[in-house]
Amino acid sequence: MASTQGFKSLPQSNVSSNPSHQPSSAQRAPQQLRTPSSRKTIYDRNLNRTRTAELSRASFAYLFSEMVSYAQKRVTGIQDLERRLNEQGYPLGLRLLPLLLYREPPRTSVRPNRILPLLQFVHGPLWRHLFGRTADAIEHSSSANNEYMISDNEPLVNQYISVPKEMNQLNCAAYVAGIIEGVCDGCGLKAAVSAHNGGTEMWPGKTVFLIRFEEGVVEREGLLEGKR
Repeated sequence: MASTQGFKSLPQSNVSSNPSHQPSSAQRAPQQLRTPSSRKTIYDRNLNRTRTAELSRASFAYLFSEMVSYAQKRVTGIQDLERRLNEQGYPLGLRLLPLLLYREPPRTSVRPNRILPLLQFVHGPLWRHLFGRTADAIEHSSSANNEYMISDNEPLVNQYISVPKEMNQLNCAAYVAGIIEGVCDGCGLKAAVSAHNGGTEMWPGKTVFLIRFEEGVVEREGLLEGKR
């Protein structure tokens, strides 16, 4: 039986149980939302109170595996599954950006509007918030001016996922790629982000997040560099 502690009971009607005396739907009072007895909701909580709180890995593994199972329904292949995981992470990135900026010191709580500060924000504050540490590397592609890479040698999201042999190209870190893409778009630097397996002998589970900025973003970056 569910506990009712902390909730106010709504006033009961004194109308007789005789159906002929029941009020019509137009006469019934509008139903009220139940609120905690303390009158405080999640919106009253200080955003800095839980900045160091950690979720147990067991809870995370269960929740994330259920998210992958949900995304796996009605997909046509690995690329379709990764796209759905990416779409699940994108809204989280949009919402994490203002929260993390709010928690930064006043002198650094500025929304990144250049490529390098944005990548440093993803590599540092975003990664520490999500995984308790910074990412392992930031690189600039030597073949494409609009491509950057952020590497994670042991992505947490892949540690508790068992991938069958026929789907060995699947990388569930596509969810994290969606978060990065949401942060980039939230800063006004449009980009497409994808996750790729980059395992080595030392780091077999290494993942590389490829960030492709739109041409307009790169052109704007070049103009700003020329004004310096």
